[in-house]
Amino acid sequence: MSSSEFLPKSDTYKFLAPWLGNSLLLSSGKEWYHRRKLLTKAFHFNILKKFMDTFNTETEHFIKQVEKETLEEHTDLFAIVGPVALRVISETAMGISLGDEEVAFDKYFQSILAMGECFISRVSKLWLHNDFLFNLSKIARVQQCLLKHLHGFTEKVIEDRRQLMREPRFKQVESSPPSNDRHSKMVLIDLLLENEKSGLLDSEGIREEVDTFMFAGYDTTAITMSFFLMAIANEPDIQDKIYEELRQVIGDSQRLPTMQELNELRYLECCIKESLRLYPSVPFIGRKLTKETVLSGYTVPANTTCFIMIYDLHRRADIYPDPERFDPDRFLPENISKRHIYSYLPFSAGLRNCIGQKFAMLEMKMVLSGLLQRFRLEPVTRPSDIVFRADIVLRTSNPIYVRFRSRN
Repeated sequence: MSSSEFLPKSDTYKFLAPWLGNSLLLSSGKEWYHRRKLLTKAFHFNILKKFMDTFNTETEHFIKQVEKETLEEHTDLFAIVGPVALRVISETAMGISLGDEEVAFDKYFQSILAMGECFISRVSKLWLHNDFLFNLSKIARVQQCLLKHLHGFTEKVIEDRRQLMREPRFKQVESSPPSNDRHSKMVLIDLLLENEKSGLLDSEGIREEVDTFMFAGYDTTAITMSFFLMAIANEPDIQDKIYEELRQVIGDSQRLPTMQELNELRYLECCIKESLRLYPSVPFIGRKLTKETVLSGYTVPANTTCFIMIYDLHRRADIYPDPERFDPDRFLPENISKRHIYSYLPFSAGLRNCIGQKFAMLEMKMVLSGLLQRFRLEPVTRPSDIVFRADIVLRTSNPIYVRFRSRN
């Protein structure tokens, strides 16, 4: 994880290339280094501060949606959490508002689900690893249709931003001299478009990164929040502790927290981390060893593919006693210090760690704190009910449900 020599992803990732191209997620070598350096600027502290207004607006919108659910006996979590996560990544990283386009969201979500099924089908059928045989298959034809929609969606996002940047209020920014401070205040898509003007990135490269960040920034966050809400619905004592912390930090008002107050919600953060331990949105990652190396006393030859099973690592009883139990205290500083640095990998680690993990944590803390200030969660789906299915990310065979009840 810490070595700069083992950065290439396993060969199976190439099956995502028709969708995500040579993006930050899939690239390696100089291409990866260049893009990582470029995109890191989009997650500068000043940028994250600027996103607070969007986090606020979208959380308030989400709360209004949840209010309607208090009359229902159960609510499908991903169906209600997914749209807010997609709107947040669109408005922050892409600078484009999706509004209430539920049809567009549903079509995009269904396309991602189907794309995951195509990926798993290809990975699990050895003969489809061959490009020639795969291109003759029905799965390839289905994938082509899905790519048309997924790329169409992101190309529209890019074109909408290009149009917006042609407006007079953007021209003054364009004419100002480049500076590090200016770069630290640009959203991700603006950085990409600026590098296109400089010839450092072409239009295909922009689409690859927008596809990657739209998918990764929305899907993984929505999955994490869904599992978190299911988990604490089944843990009323822990839910009460979160609510008490919210009252201590924010007071009795139902206003949303400031950025400083979000940083003070340490117990909520421990709960999110514990949820990510039990339900890591990316359950495994793969690396290809470029040269012979020694792992745990075994000599592993070059060109070996290594899969790191994060889901299983997080349930090792020697690292996490009573591993199936939801226990946020595992993430108190004194307990973290006792564990190996790579015993917890929800955002990967080392040079290829998740570039947007601070962004994701801020977003989740805002949405979840706003929700838990006003609503109590009651269990419908139990952890023992969950059946996982193979996918790019951690998905369940059936919807995850809770009941929302107003605290008033």
